[in-house]
Amino acid sequence: MRKTLLGMCVLGTLAFAQVSFAQETGKKELREHPRIAAAIRELHGAIEYMERAPHDFGGHKAQAIADSRKAIEQLRLAMQYRASQENRKGKK
Repeated sequence: MRKTLLGMCVLGTLAFAQVSFAQETGKKELREHPRIAAAIRELHGAIEYMERAPHDFGGHKAQAIADSRKAIEQLRLAMQYRASQENRKGKK
């Protein structure tokens, strides 16, 4: 029981460290690419606006929200990729 609990704690700590590293790396990339950071902020704002809107934008509201969320995810993935490429260069 103790070994299992200790293993779970170690795995949890490692996972937290990886997430923290990824977040910091992502923040660095977003600082280096301010237009992408601005696009992410604007997309978040558009999502919030559409979610609060009383109308459905001609039936396009749900798809527009979903596509905006996908766009945010793709932009973040692009920044993570850039960060991983920079890390590779630094290790050589």
